Amino acid sequence: MLLGSAAWAPAATASESPEDQVVALVNEARAKVGCSAVTVDPRLTQAAAGHSADMANRSFFDHTNPDGVTFDQRIKNAGYPEPGAENIAQGQRTAAEVMDGWMGSAGHRANIEDCSLKTIGVAVSETGNYWTQDFGR
Repeated sequence: MLLGSAAWAPAATASESPEDQVVALVNEARAKVGCSAVTVDPRLTQAAAGHSADMANRSFFDHTNPDGVTFDQRIKNAGYPEPGAENIAQGQRTAAEVMDGWMGSAGHRANIEDCSLKTIGVAVSETGNYWTQDFGR
């Protein structure tokens, strides 16, 4: 169940990508609980993009792919040494919608509000709207 999107209406401009809008919204949420902003790391973005595309291409929805590869393995395979957490979602069409879903879920919200996480990578597939948000320490 999604919360009303007004709670997470992007402050970002329409010219920003959905991924950039998610990062901005994550940092807004983190600021409200006293966490520092996360910064985008290209290795985490690569891991997130690969997972979103994989879920879309193979029609699955899970943190572990059908070959048994876990989120932390994907992050390390992309060259990032300290995986932190992963949030996934499917079907939401906008950054505001996906953030509503994540902030309305205790586990996903805990990842977003975890002050020990310092970096992020976000990706959404063009097919099926599979979202992946990878965090690093």
